[in-house]
Amino acid sequence: MKASRPHDETVVEVLKADPEMADVYLATALEEANLPGGQFALLAALRHIAEAQGMASVAEKAGMPRESLYRALSPRGNPTIKTLLAVLAASGLQLGVTRTVQQG
Repeated sequence: MKASRPHDETVVEVLKADPEMADVYLATALEEANLPGGQFALLAALRHIAEAQGMASVAEKAGMPRESLYRALSPRGNPTIKTLLAVLAASGLQLGVTRTVQQG
């Protein structure tokens, strides 16, 4: 038995075991998207959610080829807003907007 597992693999397993965790995971990633490394973390969160639900299934529901989904959600990916919204909808999620409290 391995002493440790890759982080990505562990996150996907957690999301498979508790699909509702995707809500909290994605919301947290969105809240932190403007922090250093936040956009990379948001892309990773989307990839983890899609992997937990099955990339082929998410791609089909999003109306795109599986290879395109892998490419869009890869660490070097840069999905369009159309792809982002399609992947979220296919995963049973949607974006939300809240007003931030401005200090000053």
